[in-house]
Amino acid sequence: MTKYWIGVASADHVELGVAGGFSQLCHGKEAPLKQMKPGDWLVYYSPKQTLGGDEKRQCFTAIGRVKGAEVYPFAMSETFVPYRKDIDFFPDAKAIPLHDISTLDAWQKYRSSLRYGHFEIDKAFFLVLAEKMGLPMKYES
Repeated sequence: MTKYWIGVASADHVELGVAGGFSQLCHGKEAPLKQMKPGDWLVYYSPKQTLGGDEKRQCFTAIGRVKGAEVYPFAMSETFVPYRKDIDFFPDAKAIPLHDISTLDAWQKYRSSLRYGHFEIDKAFFLVLAEKMGLPMKYES
């Protein structure tokens, strides 16, 4: 059964993941990635432009489908080895400002979950996000 997820990361980190075809969540933790199975969907929300920066972004910035089951470590430096999972991102996704959906009842149910960095959403809310981000119907199956 397909599940739908939101991941929270700065826009610059999301851009790296989209370019590399991977997801890295919650500062590189393995557990959130293990929850996602092949065929699941992931939508990224970016509260800020850069990690630790002050510039707000407050947009849903990327959308993609989990490609494989493998969660793997990736050495970014000698002291930082986060976990990643391969994602097939939709390259033409449009960023959606949070204010465009903030009045929806569905969002009200999820907004307090942003602090967790990764959480499941229902299909109906995912479809609202997917449509606004310009995801073609062929991707929704």
